[in-house]
Amino acid sequence: MASRRAPIAGRYTAEEVALAARNRGMPLEALRHELTPAGLHYLLIHFDIPPADASSWRLQFKGFFDKPFSISLEEIRRLAPTTLRVTMECAGNGRGQLSPRYPSVPWLEEGVSTADWTGVPLAALLQQGSLSPLAKEIVFHGADRGFDAGVEHHFARSLAVAQAMRDEVLVAYAMNGAPLPPQHGAPLRLVVPRWYGMASVKWLQAIEAIDGAFDGFQQARGYHFRRRADEKGEPCTLMRVNCLMVPPGIPDFYSRRRTVEAGKVALAGRAWSGSAPIARVQWALDGVWRDAVLAPARDLCWRGWSAEWPATPGTYELACRATDAAGNVQPLEAPWDLSGFGNNGVQRIQVTVRA
Repeated sequence: MASRRAPIAGRYTAEEVALAARNRGMPLEALRHELTPAGLHYLLIHFDIPPADASSWRLQFKGFFDKPFSISLEEIRRLAPTTLRVTMECAGNGRGQLSPRYPSVPWLEEGVSTADWTGVPLAALLQQGSLSPLAKEIVFHGADRGFDAGVEHHFARSLAVAQAMRDEVLVAYAMNGAPLPPQHGAPLRLVVPRWYGMASVKWLQAIEAIDGAFDGFQQARGYHFRRRADEKGEPCTLMRVNCLMVPPGIPDFYSRRRTVEAGKVALAGRAWSGSAPIARVQWALDGVWRDAVLAPARDLCWRGWSAEWPATPGTYELACRATDAAGNVQPLEAPWDLSGFGNNGVQRIQVTVRA
């Protein structure tokens, strides 16, 4: 069995560049939209986009069900639909800021987006199969298959039964009012609000009830917070409190440094947390923090914020940070993680103000 990849320092490898080309981030200017257009939504595909014929696709329910069954996409679409606006973030968002870094998708800050997902509550489908009281976890099997760390497997993740039965967990067939695009899991995918994106398994082809802990690669070995290679770590679950700002002004093509005109500069962004609603957002000018104005809160999706900066000529650093209702506050610096998971250090933007 291949060993885990070790963190590296220095220039990005050819493999990392190839992963970045396949897995796009959301342009930060798209933070202006509460609802991210489907073509701008961040994307992470572990292996290949599998072939999928919606007309013949069937979702299998197997394992510890009293009445195992399968259901077609058309049959699911005939059930009462639910639409939820959900913010989703990659667990590895921010990995590219750490040094030494884990060689994988080199996200900076753009691995987050919000979409309207339409589908059927998972709980309704589980009840249709009469879930056995012996079931402890629900496993979600995707159709995508490949190798990771030398292990061949279909991408699969699990949730405890209590988590899977939450009304907000969806088997989704539409995104922003249109059928799921192939790259986002067509024809069916799971959507698990509040959790990092790895829980929302795409190209969903089977749901299995098991009587113990799932030991699949992406559950037992992947997606754990670790400070050292020799520790098991803690599994990635709920999104950490986080906040981003729409970069103000205009950018330099290569460095992305910003230039704005002197005067009143409108600042805006979005904040989110999987643990609790956003309670406060602050923005900083050269390390001096001020409170921002919060937009009305929405359940399951990021919260908008705004501020006004009376900008005078010079060069400055802007930053922003969020606090949720559970008291979680973004750290000023990225927390170290061996795999680059859970980086919610504050965003910093270099800005030149010209007269």
